[in-house]
Amino acid sequence: MSGKTAYLAGLSAEDQVARLYETHGYHLRARRWRGRGGEIDLIFEKSGEITFVEVKKSRDFDTAVSRVSLAQRARILQTGDEYLGLCPMGLATPCRYDLAALNQIGQIHIIANAFLE
Repeated sequence: MSGKTAYLAGLSAEDQVARLYETHGYHLRARRWRGRGGEIDLIFEKSGEITFVEVKKSRDFDTAVSRVSLAQRARILQTGDEYLGLCPMGLATPCRYDLAALNQIGQIHIIANAFLE
């Protein structure tokens, strides 16, 4: 997949995931939010809780999930902390980190709290 094709596929996957969260009452606060250490694909808020979402698309769910390296996970957590620092409650803001995996036919599998130890 070329760079531009991969970029457009990523945008499409993020759009699909955003629509899914929005149908469940989440409010999209940011898309591709960039902090000093990295980027978070989607950031939602629902009932005072922030949900950070990493979106991965591949031929199947397992491959999509496996594409989140430990280094990337650390960058996402660090960037999430940076975002929370801008919230009124700071790091005390309730939050979670989800992984949205998409397969080649566009089905979505959400893993809530994907980065828990």
